[in-house]
Parts: sequence; C-alpha cells; structure tokens
Amino acid sequence: MKAAFLTDRGVVKVSGEDARNFLNGLVTTDVTLLRPGLGRFGALLTPQGKIIADFLITEAPDGHGGGFLIDVPRPLAKGLTDKLGFYKLRAKVAVENLSDSLGVLAVWDGEPAMKPDLSFTDPRNATLGWRILIPQELKQKVADLCGADLVDEAAYEVHRIAIGVPRGGLDFMYSNAFPHETNMDRLHGIDFDKGCYVGQEVVSRMQHRGTARTRALRVTLEDFSPEAGIPVVAGDKPVGTMGSTAGGHGIALLRTDRVADALDAGLTLSAGGLAIRLTDPNDVRTPPKQTVA
Repeated sequence: MKAAFLTDRGVVKVSGEDARNFLNGLVTTDVTLLRPGLGRFGALLTPQGKIIADFLITEAPDGHGGGFLIDVPRPLAKGLTDKLGFYKLRAKVAVENLSDSLGVLAVWDGEPAMKPDLSFTDPRNATLGWRILIPQELKQKVADLCGADLVDEAAYEVHRIAIGVPRGGLDFMYSNAFPHETNMDRLHGIDFDKGCYVGQEVVSRMQHRGTARTRALRVTLEDFSPEAGIPVVAGDKPVGTMGSTAGGHGIALLRTDRVADALDAGLTLSAGGLAIRLTDPNDVRTPPKQTVA
C-alpha cells in the first residue's frame, strides 16, 4: 500500500447553519447526502455550464468543528473561497481557505489499517483509494498508522493517469470545459436528480440530448511522452489535444465522433508525429453512464 501527500491540493471549509443547503444550491453533487466519512465528487460551474473548480467534498465530524471540507486544486482554493463568499449573500455560512494548515494525503493499493477522522474513499473510482485531510507535517505519521509506504506524489500521478481520471490544468482547462467533457458524468460527479444548481440547465441538456462530443480518454504511448497541449491528429486532421502522460499511459481530450470515424477508416492517431492509440477503442462509442456515487 502506498501513500503520497499531494502538494497540489488545498482545502476550503464551508460552515454555518445554512452551509448544507447553500452548497447544494450551487454545486453539481448532492450535498444533502454527505456525512462524516463519506466523500463526493462535484464542481462549481459558470452559468454557461463550464467548470470553475472541480473538487472532492466531505462533512467534518463535530469533533473537528463540523461543516464541509472541500479538497480542491490548491491554485484554485483562494478563487473558490472568494466565489463562494460572493454567492453567500445573507446565508449564515462562513468560508475559509485552510490550505496553509490542511492538505491531502492519498492512500491506495490497499485498505488503511487505521482510518483517521477526516478520511473517505475517493468517489470517482475505487482504484484511486482513500483521501485523508491532514497537516503536511503529519504525513509520515499518518502513513505509518495506515500501514502505507510514503512515496513521492509523482507515483500517485502515474496511478491516476493509468486509471484515466482527468486532472484540471493538464487534461482540460478550467472555465473552458463542460463536465461531460471531463467525464464527470462517468466519475459520479453529477447528480441528475437533485434540484437546481449553477449551470444545471446546460448540463442537463447535454445529458439528455447526448451532445457531448469531446471526452478525456485514455491513450497508450510507445516509448515517448508528448507534452500536454500537443495536437492529436488522425491522418492530417486534428481530433484533439494531449493531456498528462506517465509510464506509457496518457490522457487526451478528443473529439469522439472524429476519432470513431478515423478508426473506422483505418487511420492512425498521432501526437508530435509519433503514433498513439486508444487504450480502449470502445471509449469513443460507449454512451455515458447515468450514475452517481
């Protein structure tokens, strides 16, 4: 079992008597279902339905002051804090950026021997393991208590990429991607049965009309790692861009209809002049799953 402290992650806390309903009216996941020890995947969107920030969220137990803790990319933590503060109006909530004092330990490849209070399984994919919210200085102690070997966070990136879970800023750009394009519908990040939230109309329309044509898909590389942002082409026609890569695996943001046509025509995909291939060609043909965690 492995553990890595993720220095690229921060934590935002939302507390107060209105916190649950406040968040539930803003984000893509159903916050009313949260409880201590459970995590959910979600996002705050623009009114046009594009991702401002995606995150994991859990409820803190009373012994840790209650409220909700949001595990978010650290570069977005301040912006998310400010945006939630903008939305709160007269709601009885407090929003704090705790990223200087609280971070994220990822634990995978096994079941932790001990599960601290602020821990939960990653709701996106069971293979991603557990998330534990702790101060960075406790990473070795907590890893030991969990029975995990503390490794560099690059090992977690290799694991994430092999599974095919997109990371904002590398595999898609914030404020420029719709949730379906980043597979949030397939990673339990959208609750299609909850009430209204910011951007819901656009997300619902894409779901029911099946208009998502771009997807973050797994690709397999042959002894090279193209840089993120390099165009992916089929023949001489662009079909998308490369995202993150590691250990012979990669994620690319691709137009599924164009890639499907290319595969049917026997064309090879390439990035930077070198061939790549879809890890699973069915990824461009399988309809999105309509489930949440």
